[in-house]
Amino acid sequence: MAEVQDVSHDSGHLEWETPLYNQAITQFEQALPHAAVGDAVAERLRYPERSLVVSVPVRLDEGHWKVFPGYRVQHSSVLGPTKGGIRYDPEVDLGECAALAMWMTWKCALLRLPYGGAKGGVRCNPKELSSNELQAITRRFTSELLPVLGPQQDIPAPDMATNEQTMAWMMDTYSMQVGHAVPEIVTGKPISLGGSLFRHEATGAGVVMVIERCCGKLGIPLAGQRCAVQGFGNAELHDKGALVVAVSDVSGGVHDERGLPIHELRRFAEEHGSLANYHGAERVTNEELLELPCDILVLAAREDQVTGENAGRIHARLVAEGANGPTSVEADAILAERGILVLPDVLTNAGGVTVSYFEWVQDLGRLFWDRNEIRAKLADKLSDAFERVWRLSEEQGLSLRSAALVGGIREVGAALTSRGIYP
Repeated sequence: MAEVQDVSHDSGHLEWETPLYNQAITQFEQALPHAAVGDAVAERLRYPERSLVVSVPVRLDEGHWKVFPGYRVQHSSVLGPTKGGIRYDPEVDLGECAALAMWMTWKCALLRLPYGGAKGGVRCNPKELSSNELQAITRRFTSELLPVLGPQQDIPAPDMATNEQTMAWMMDTYSMQVGHAVPEIVTGKPISLGGSLFRHEATGAGVVMVIERCCGKLGIPLAGQRCAVQGFGNAELHDKGALVVAVSDVSGGVHDERGLPIHELRRFAEEHGSLANYHGAERVTNEELLELPCDILVLAAREDQVTGENAGRIHARLVAEGANGPTSVEADAILAERGILVLPDVLTNAGGVTVSYFEWVQDLGRLFWDRNEIRAKLADKLSDAFERVWRLSEEQGLSLRSAALVGGIREVGAALTSRGIYP
């Protein structure tokens, strides 16, 4: 007879308590003394409102069935429906989703969007799955989430290894269940289904807008600054006159101190699927790219890239977080001690969720704006948030990260104080 294994948890341990979630909580605790919210509000915001784990059974192309774990965490619905991406990745877990959902709450509140934060995903390796298998995963995952999804409940968006096609499948699955088209159930959709112009490039464009504002505050022109970009996205930095000396994607990176032909690289990556076989510049690893001499280092790949181990070898004047959680708490302290300014994720990469908000509003009203209108609205939102963060940082002597978190926590805290905690 098999022995029963002891799988009991330590007293007080919660299932989402992983290193990344602890990083989000540590940042929250560091900002809390400056946020002036009550103890009850602070205690409530330490925990996600809802954490859902589902099983996603899918029949694979070769005929056998496989069950994938899926997750959705909703951190706060105080300001409105929750909002956040869906990722397909082998490392997705409950703690990652809880951390990213918390950061999304602060991000939405800082930008004064009527949303709370959410995040979800399926633990799978999308590179090993066919389009049919990915569609099956998406539709079954959406079906499992039906009790917690809705245009006024929780609105998914694309994230790692998901895209507008994934959102189209999610929107169709939800719509078939309710009996009519509901484009506002997801954002990041194809234009033909109610997607928004400028959504695809919004995150990258927003990062550049924030960098440009910061350069203005520092009295340095963005044009001519040497930039290394981990996570190869759009060409906006290059088009603004910056000298992009290194870029990377999942296959690794390329480096040329004289500047890279960014538009040529984009065409190559689109044609070949990655930068793997590009040999027109020096090949570097993602890790090596982080330590290259540059003026601006853009972290636009994924979380936990600059850590206590490599922060002492960063050679940049400014670090811009285009991804969520790319800098650990230990690295933050080291960079601050070295005088390296960090533009935090909850401000810097907020362009994506802001234009997602515009898409949701357009879908609800069935009235759509052109690209220039959306870009102008995004610039206004980011400019307003940046000015508030910069001013708070100077007034209270806070890092830009703490100032951004304080701004977001205050917005949520004020709403929760007014509403009260039911019952």
